[in-house]
Amino acid sequence: MLIVDTDVVRVERRLRASELACPSCGASLAPWGHGRLRQVRGDLGARLFVRPRRSRCTGCGVTHLLLPEMVWPRRTDAAEVIGAGLEIAALGMGHRQVAAHLGLAEDTVRGWIRRFRRRSEAVRRYFTVTLVALADDPVMPEPAGTPLADAVSVVVAAHRAAAVKWPEMNTVSRWAFAGRAIDGRVLTCTPSVN
Repeated sequence: MLIVDTDVVRVERRLRASELACPSCGASLAPWGHGRLRQVRGDLGARLFVRPRRSRCTGCGVTHLLLPEMVWPRRTDAAEVIGAGLEIAALGMGHRQVAAHLGLAEDTVRGWIRRFRRRSEAVRRYFTVTLVALADDPVMPEPAGTPLADAVSVVVAAHRAAAVKWPEMNTVSRWAFAGRAIDGRVLTCTPSVN
């Protein structure tokens, strides 16, 4: 699986021009059909339909699903929706209040918050390194009181630094940015800091 731009035309053009590299061996990826059609819950209850592109590595032969940055692996909700829930939880609200605010099931939101809490220190470290790499004069966020809130604040700061460096990042939500930066592993597994 590889997280790519949400613009399918740009991804297709890059794939056909052999500009996408295999995350396993670094060789170029080639078109290899499509994944199944997926329904994703967007902001304000919108239903988004995504049919991710598949690719095959010309070197090692491994196939990769090219998942748009607005979607995280194994999640029914868009990155923006999950991120909004995490930001609300960072303010100190419990999963029931977050779920009510978003109009989603309590179990779903509780699952996001639990997974993010378990990974919050690794996410915070990863995005601290990202912030330092992106900003000319990085300003570290003040401690927010909990590991979850600290991780959320540094993701926000890293996105802000990316938008200063590359103004086109202003059109990308901070949670789509976060998912793309760590290959969609905000909730699914602990990112490693390189």
